[in-house]
Amino acid sequence: MPERSPTEARNPRTVDIDTVATQEIIGLLQNEDARAVHAASAASAQLAAAVDAAGVRLRSGGRVHYFGAGASGRLAVLDATEVTPTFGADPELFTAHFPGGAAALADSTLDLEDADTLGEQDAGALGPGDVAVAVTASGSTAYAAGALRAARGTGALCVLVTCNPQAALLQACDLPVVADTGPEAITGSTRLKAGTATKVLLNSFSTALMVGAGRTYSNLMVGLVATNDKLRDRSVGLLVEASGQPRRHCTAALEEAGGRVEAALVSLLAEAPVERAHRVLAEHGGVRAAVTALEER
Repeated sequence: MPERSPTEARNPRTVDIDTVATQEIIGLLQNEDARAVHAASAASAQLAAAVDAAGVRLRSGGRVHYFGAGASGRLAVLDATEVTPTFGADPELFTAHFPGGAAALADSTLDLEDADTLGEQDAGALGPGDVAVAVTASGSTAYAAGALRAARGTGALCVLVTCNPQAALLQACDLPVVADTGPEAITGSTRLKAGTATKVLLNSFSTALMVGAGRTYSNLMVGLVATNDKLRDRSVGLLVEASGQPRRHCTAALEEAGGRVEAALVSLLAEAPVERAHRVLAEHGGVRAAVTALEER
């Protein structure tokens, strides 16, 4: 019988949580969440190794696939779906797989986390250039195990994100990322501390990958595509902030670039025609690299 995950242990700091006032309940919960953030921070070296290895795969045309069930899987879905609107990335660059698909994602009574065969099926189409990220607080979820088993067979890079330092799946991955969150405020409720740490790790993983791929300029979301009035106004403000150019110049550049912030910004920074900015961006990943290339010509 496998050893019980620390996330399933009873937390001595919250044994009286049902006897205290509301504000103290909230304080206990948030103090535990703060511990979870520290646990995620302590895994930064492991996470950096995973980001660097995944970045090599993505630069060669690979993609990231998340595999998770329950609260962990839902957090993976959230992270994957936000990459495109935040960074303007290809919608297929990050894909989150959840056992049972959309129906199970919306209905927690459809619990298929023990279906390792579903994990194998969902990961079966990966290639050697792809990245499989299994997300499981306990580190033993059967769906995630099946996905890692199949992904390893395809030659994909296998990453494990877990909150269990003794996770059963540590030997099934190439790179582990372990946030040792310990026992939950409410015993076994891994949507709490483990969920907090998992969200921090996944946000950091995807964001660091996109920053490394040149999909930001400084800390600005230059992958944004202005498709409505609100986004156009936000995009013009971003261009003013980044370039120091008058608002009217930024508005004109954005219009000429068809609402694409990256091309408009390269044009403004390098004082180059938008059409040329588009071409150089296609050749060089990111605004900084494109501007440097234009200045060297």
